[in-house]
Amino acid sequence: MILTDEQRLDWLRLIRSENVGPRTFRALINQYGGAAAALEALPDLARRGGRLMLKVCSRAEAEKEMTAALRLGVRFVAMGEPDYPKTLQAIDTAPPLIALRGNAEVLAKPSVAIVGSRNASASGLTFAERLARQLGEAGYVVVSGLARGIDTRAHKATLQTGTVAVLAGGHDRVYPAQNEPLLQAILEQGGAVISEMPMGWEPRGRDFPRRNRVVSGLSYGVVVVEAARRSGSLITARFALEQGREVFAVPGSPLDPRAEGTNDLIREGATLCAGVEHVTNVLEPLIASGPRLDRSAEEPHHAAGVEELWDELDLPDIARAPVRPVIPDAGHEEETEEGGAELITFLGPSPVAIDDLVRQSGLSIRNVQMALLELEIAGRLERHGGNAVSLIGA
Repeated sequence: MILTDEQRLDWLRLIRSENVGPRTFRALINQYGGAAAALEALPDLARRGGRLMLKVCSRAEAEKEMTAALRLGVRFVAMGEPDYPKTLQAIDTAPPLIALRGNAEVLAKPSVAIVGSRNASASGLTFAERLARQLGEAGYVVVSGLARGIDTRAHKATLQTGTVAVLAGGHDRVYPAQNEPLLQAILEQGGAVISEMPMGWEPRGRDFPRRNRVVSGLSYGVVVVEAARRSGSLITARFALEQGREVFAVPGSPLDPRAEGTNDLIREGATLCAGVEHVTNVLEPLIASGPRLDRSAEEPHHAAGVEELWDELDLPDIARAPVRPVIPDAGHEEETEEGGAELITFLGPSPVAIDDLVRQSGLSIRNVQMALLELEIAGRLERHGGNAVSLIGA
């Protein structure tokens, strides 16, 4: 699949519109057959969900972003196009569009993520550098988040063999700013930089977990070198588990707080990593069979804290192919099934499984999904782990 320029503009407008995340984007495309038709439907969906006004990205706004991207040499690659990474496409929350700068060929090679503490120890930095270099020599591209500490050292060690940096903000808002020269070196030496965030977007705290799911999604495995408890690197590891990727952890001293998170990961079943062979021996058979599909859509989240971390992502979630509205208004009563108007009465501040909503309401799964989509576009629905939902402000 290759989008036309007009389709690419519509895709950008849709994903930049209010309350539209990766899963909702796919549901809208499946329902309406394309981004242009979905854009036309958004205001009516929001109204039926109980919201009078919805911010839909205008054509002028999307064209302005594309012009700003072009000035930096950034292009937008859509899911399904040849340059879109197959590993990333396999995850349930894959960005519909990635803003890509640099060499797309590195995205087609087997990748391993290396992440860890921003305030890493000297031994942690040394190990990260050695491991990254050896992985590069073994033919792997190293992915990381361009942060200080472990991320920086992993990128620098693989400039010549191939590295990918994932940004938490827009391409013109590099964080931390001190790593702008490193980003330029990545581009000059054949690497790539990607982001799903708009041009001009200053990264906020909640944007880093979003970035972390892309870091793990690009990779067959994630190596955590150093991480304190509740570290952002542990978020990356948890996403990797949900995405069906391998998690490796470098053991550390029990006296060092920067090793508490990695030691916990090992106790919980992560593969101990003390050398490059511990990574390559596990990943080689996986690469031969291709990336595994994301498990987060089918299974409840069992790892401690994952549901809370998932909520922070603000990524709307809806199953595919809804067909009819069930939240009626003055002009749509005839479109609803009997009892559809009461679906919202089954929702409250406590999460309820969508399967339970179907049973309790007596509606078809597709009509329940459509009602949830309307509420979500209206900003009234919150998603939780285990395919559960709750009503915001109830």
